[in-house]
Amino acid sequence: MDPLTAAAAALSALFDPARFALLAAGVLIGLVVGIVPGIGGLTALVVLIPFTYGLDHYSAMALLIGMWAVIATSDVIPAIFFGVPGTIGCAATVLDGHPLARKGQAARALGASYAASTLGGLFGALVLAVSIPILRPLMLYLGTPEMLAFCIFGLSMVATLSGPLPLRGFTMAAIGLIVAMVGIDPQTGIERFTFGSYYLWDGLPLGPFTLGLFAVPELAALMIARSRVSAETGPKGFSLSGQYQGLTDVLRHWWLMLRCSWLGAMLGAMPGMGAAVIDWVAYGHAARTEKNTETFGTGDIRGVIASESSNNAREGGSLIPTIAFGIPGGASMALLLGAFQVQGIVPGPEMLTRHLDLTYLIILSLAVATLLGTLVCVLASGWMIKLVDVRYAILLPIVLSLALVGGFVGGQHAWADMILVVGAGILGWLMREQGWPRAPLLIGLVLGDTVERYLFISVQIDGWSWLYRPVVLGLLVLTAVGLYKPMRRLVVSTVHRIRFGGRSLRFGPSAWFTLFFAAVLAFALADTWGWPWLARVAPQSVAAFGLACALVSLFLEVLRGDAPPAATGPGSAPVDLAALSESDPSLPASVVYRRGALYFAWLVGAVALAFLVGVLPALFVFGVAFVRFEGREPWPTALLVGAALLAGLWLVFDQGLGVSWPRSLAGDHLPMLRRALGGMI
Repeated sequence: MDPLTAAAAALSALFDPARFALLAAGVLIGLVVGIVPGIGGLTALVVLIPFTYGLDHYSAMALLIGMWAVIATSDVIPAIFFGVPGTIGCAATVLDGHPLARKGQAARALGASYAASTLGGLFGALVLAVSIPILRPLMLYLGTPEMLAFCIFGLSMVATLSGPLPLRGFTMAAIGLIVAMVGIDPQTGIERFTFGSYYLWDGLPLGPFTLGLFAVPELAALMIARSRVSAETGPKGFSLSGQYQGLTDVLRHWWLMLRCSWLGAMLGAMPGMGAAVIDWVAYGHAARTEKNTETFGTGDIRGVIASESSNNAREGGSLIPTIAFGIPGGASMALLLGAFQVQGIVPGPEMLTRHLDLTYLIILSLAVATLLGTLVCVLASGWMIKLVDVRYAILLPIVLSLALVGGFVGGQHAWADMILVVGAGILGWLMREQGWPRAPLLIGLVLGDTVERYLFISVQIDGWSWLYRPVVLGLLVLTAVGLYKPMRRLVVSTVHRIRFGGRSLRFGPSAWFTLFFAAVLAFALADTWGWPWLARVAPQSVAAFGLACALVSLFLEVLRGDAPPAATGPGSAPVDLAALSESDPSLPASVVYRRGALYFAWLVGAVALAFLVGVLPALFVFGVAFVRFEGREPWPTALLVGAALLAGLWLVFDQGLGVSWPRSLAGDHLPMLRRALGGMI
């Protein structure tokens, strides 16, 4: 089919009133999915695909692409307001987006994220339009060695994301890699780090772990400070000026936006490079290449631009192997291939010839949905921005309930999912208080299985000659260049500490925390002895490397010598470990930990009550009790919040998604109680 004819046919088909209505419906569904933590594009596609069975090719693709394209636009809303990533693909946005909201600049962060998302999404659609015939030879050339090199490059970002202490980042990345290897080893079939738990046979679920690691600690900070989302005076009225400032930020940093969009599109086209990694790679790229990056992680608008432009451009890139070669770039694309099969569409050369009009319709749907979703978000931001002025006691039970239910929906649909959210939350909060980076742990967890699989295949096929392939060598050189600056700073700082460290030796809380991580890695290393070689080679190597990094980090933390200012050069002064903590400096440590313990007591109580009486009744009671007793709000307000929470969870998860809730203790014994009462009567 002639390209111009195909493009005209696609344009006419998309703007047919019925199909455009389906596209708009998909956009609205996708925006809701992005806002609610835990649902994600995968769950939404599973629910939505059955509704396409009676539709024609064009209508089905308009609905699915419309929904899928805008999730990465709206997921920034909970990330900025509450530090809760709506999907795993915007976890990096939390690092700078949420601090901006706490400074009273939520409108600016939203404007920058919408602009970067829109431009990144359009860039991804453009890359999809022009790259399919051009990139076909390249995509066929890339093999597992190249994919492994991309993963190694992604792991090297942990040095940049760890601030002045890269060893902490390497330690956490090693722990993340070890956690990723939990489950049944695919090579030998033995259990690794499962401790006899069936729940861990398929590995640690990423959804609940991510929500716990990033969402729960940020919500804890709200309760500890007992403030609104904004640490400063929130906006009393909303105008578009704040969002316009965010737009000008994106235009001012257009080269950064373009680079990160290119990274997102290209990495999205690589099978195995999922959403959980790409935004971190883009964020790390920005932190490495931009000037004056010491403000990254504290509310730098460039961090928002980098992550948001990349994760929206990813959508267009991930469609390239799916459409052109029938190779899914991830689980969502595998589901989309299933939708193709239902419609009788065969991905591959036919999508570039006989079904070229459908390919153009997918590209147009991606672009139009991105614009439409951004327009809806901008128009709705007027009331969303008012969330920064809502009291913490009203917000917390709602968002915490969404995090718990989202962890359950995004996990294995077991009680252990909610327990994992709480456990990961405690770990994440302690890391936050002690200044340990959480991003490297997530990156290691996401890439661990992929790294081990690609390494095994590469070595089995090519031996160690895979290291000499041109693309692999190029990526390894880029990795080494990226590691040079943080490692040079580490070496200079180490020499400085050894020289002046004898003046003050201190084994404080941070050192104890480091010792804990070293013990975890030592246990993992010891546990691998006795496993078959194929099963233990990867975890042993990772655990040994991580243990070495942890021990060196512990040594440097104990040597806390103070050098005279005249003797220090750039990067050589000892790092103030207390300054790395993200806790409120105006509060004494005793107050912070006492309020933190109370916060987790509420959270543990909600999960325990859910186990006793059921999820929905327990969260209703939790909402009412928290608002009334923690927030000291009047009973009518507490009951209203509880009722609204119950109704929302019931409509979205019970009726909308058909979630099968786990049986509670009361539910297990209710039939027995009924029989007993019936016999008595």
